[in-house]
Amino acid sequence: MSEPGKSPRQFSNEFKERIVLRLEAGERIAAVAEEAGVKRKLLYQWREAYRAFGAAGFNRKRGPKRGWKERRASEGRAASAPPPSPGAVASASQPSDELRKAQARIADLERVIGRQQADLHFFREALRLWDATSPDGGAPTSTRSSKK
Repeated sequence: MSEPGKSPRQFSNEFKERIVLRLEAGERIAAVAEEAGVKRKLLYQWREAYRAFGAAGFNRKRGPKRGWKERRASEGRAASAPPPSPGAVASASQPSDELRKAQARIADLERVIGRQQADLHFFREALRLWDATSPDGGAPTSTRSSKK
């Protein structure tokens, strides 16, 4: 696992939530894991904890959870109750799902903008250096005669 004398990496809850929201938005786990430098197994665990307990699930310790039996019992009672109407379920879960999807989309767009800004900076600097080193200001040169 981790090297002797070194503690395992720790990730902030904000980082974990951003990653899980990307996964919930439909991004591939392998791609997200590679980009974030996190093992896929850990992403699966974070996603499961988030789905079960929300953001509070990231802080839980391994092993049996406090209140686990009560939660299971209440889920059992909920399962025996008649299901709510489809409209009630959609209206209750829709805003949070839409919000999560919108936040994930915003994060994706911000990443794209960041890459584009880095590319623009690179090319502006390259053009500035090119103009500074070329004797004629960067005009194209040709060794061919214009006469035929």
